[in-house]
Amino acid sequence: MAEKPDIKFMFEPRSVAVIGASSKQEKIGYKVLRNIVGGGFQGRIYPINPGGGMILDKVAFKSVDEIDDEIDLGIVSIPAKYTFDAVKECADKGVKYLAIITSGFSEVGKIKEEQEIVDYCAERGTRVIGPNIIGVYTSAVSLNATFGPRDVNTGNVAIITQSGALGIAMMGKTKVMNIGLSALVSCGNKADVDEAEMLEYLIDDDSTRAIMMYIEGVKNGDRLVPVLKRATRKKPVVVIKSGSSKRGAVAAASHTGSLAGSDAVFSDIMAQCGVIRAESIDEALRWCKYLASSSEPCGKNAVIITNGGGMGVLATDACEKYNVQLYDDLDVLKKAFAMSVPEFGSTKNPVDITGQATLDDYENALEAAAARDDIHSIICLGCETATMDAERLLVSLDKFNRKHGKVKPAVFSFFGGAMIENAISNLMTRGVPIFYDVYEAVGALGVLYEFSRTLHREPDDDNVTAESLGVDVPAIEEIIKKVRADNRLFLLSYESAALMSAAGIRMPQNAIAHNSEEAVRAAEQIGYPVVMKVVSKDIIHKSDAGGVALDLLNTKEVEDAYDAIMYNCKKYKSDALIEGVEIAEQVKPGTETIIGARIDHSFGPTVMFGLGGIYVEVMKDVAFRAFPLGRKEALAMISEIKSYPLLLGVRGEKRKDINLLVDAILKVGAILYSIKDISDIEINPLIAYDEGDGAIALDARILLKPQQ
Repeated sequence: MAEKPDIKFMFEPRSVAVIGASSKQEKIGYKVLRNIVGGGFQGRIYPINPGGGMILDKVAFKSVDEIDDEIDLGIVSIPAKYTFDAVKECADKGVKYLAIITSGFSEVGKIKEEQEIVDYCAERGTRVIGPNIIGVYTSAVSLNATFGPRDVNTGNVAIITQSGALGIAMMGKTKVMNIGLSALVSCGNKADVDEAEMLEYLIDDDSTRAIMMYIEGVKNGDRLVPVLKRATRKKPVVVIKSGSSKRGAVAAASHTGSLAGSDAVFSDIMAQCGVIRAESIDEALRWCKYLASSSEPCGKNAVIITNGGGMGVLATDACEKYNVQLYDDLDVLKKAFAMSVPEFGSTKNPVDITGQATLDDYENALEAAAARDDIHSIICLGCETATMDAERLLVSLDKFNRKHGKVKPAVFSFFGGAMIENAISNLMTRGVPIFYDVYEAVGALGVLYEFSRTLHREPDDDNVTAESLGVDVPAIEEIIKKVRADNRLFLLSYESAALMSAAGIRMPQNAIAHNSEEAVRAAEQIGYPVVMKVVSKDIIHKSDAGGVALDLLNTKEVEDAYDAIMYNCKKYKSDALIEGVEIAEQVKPGTETIIGARIDHSFGPTVMFGLGGIYVEVMKDVAFRAFPLGRKEALAMISEIKSYPLLLGVRGEKRKDINLLVDAILKVGAILYSIKDISDIEINPLIAYDEGDGAIALDARILLKPQQ
């Protein structure tokens, strides 16, 4: 493999070749070249067309071999059946980056053809963007190498999109919304260059203040996660993901050739990375526009100023939804707003200056809020009334935003007829953060606070290893070796117990019996009550087969249970190889949790924690994280499940041993991360006892990866 070129050559090329440039205006090759020439790109432009001649006043070369120059970026826009030949010419020439607009590859099942392109380029040090993209827009060198709109606002928002068509639409939408772009790149099928590498550039790009990503599926999530964590420590990242529904996930796979993972896993891991997740493209664009132009609030206290009680209540609800903290020091609020509020108004938060409020009242209230160091952000709302001058409102809010917007974040939302609507539209073009809906306004402020919390989040030590956690890795590897020798992809119960022991995770005392007499001896040695479970590589779900017996108190019950388990399991699966019956101590009750670790097809090693027991599939009260992670993130994971209050203790119960649960999460994650043979670990239930009393795993299910 040749050395990879710097991603800078993609975003800041000095020379661009358009393979498939055409003089026919309906061709994509013409539109791309027209945008490059018309967009003001100051680098060297090389149209490539077998017919040669002149295209858009540029000399057209018959092939890249004729060009006596280094080419940083090649744009490929020719039919799929000719693409590989063109790619080979470019790679042999030493083109650093190839943006392949052409579709008709893995997204339609032609995976082999796509991989041939990537492999050929990799051998020669050429990177591939796409295929199936719209091209590259980057304001750093005034390059619009796309077949989207020609007229693009330059600014501070960067967009990475997996969908080409949506990318073109977003280019147009950003113009309408007065959003300036620093870059817009599509990654399409992500055969080579993916979002992580594009983010690497944008993290340190001074002209980019907010990043938006449209994702349909994640291919290399284990590489994306650390990059996202670094990115959100510097600038906000807003993600919109399609494929969250079952049918949507199928559509995403057929559209881009990548599988959309579990939406719950995606959502939790984005939160782990500090990424802000939007529910719609319009919402994502609004948030990015606001985030790119706003300064971080210097504190948590927000105040609502409104002339309508109803709007104030709506805003209060929205503040709770978007985690915006309302200032509630009544004495301070009264001092600040007494001059702006009539006797029948309210200086409580929301501050109600009433329906008779004039623009003078609004201006006085806004200036009062701006003057207070203990008020850190402002939500200003209004309903159209006879006392409101829409023209003056426009001037007033614009003036306030210019004066205070960079120091004290403020959002505005006014509701009314044509005059108000026109004023809002006008203010938007001036960069004032004004919105048609209260929830839109509060949502924007909410994500600014969310980003602020990410910036100030204490770093977590995620350098945990199996060895540092006291896990006996060699012992586990020896267990796995024996399972492989038996040609199995799962561990039997006694093997799982041995693995848990090597990890320092306590399980009940147990023994394997091969007849009822051995079962009785084991039960008496362990001590009553006991539980019994079938041991068979052919029976995974023991309860379904009638292979489990609980709360056995004496010899007769153990003998009967042994006979019943053997009968039930033979009836369930007559050819099942039964190695025996496990006898184990029946432990005292506690709070049932579940801990899991698995290789996610999008994000690699992931861990799960939640409410456990037999209802886990029904309740689905679980949280996910990408691994590695540290103690702080594991604790955050535990605290976000709905059942967390049960672990803190309710109705006089004591707090459970949460620290031991954190240890268990880290241990199963570290085992999965360090022992590549394992694909899944599930402990269900892990019984959590009172703080200091620890926890005990009643059952552990461990699966191995199929051998290559």
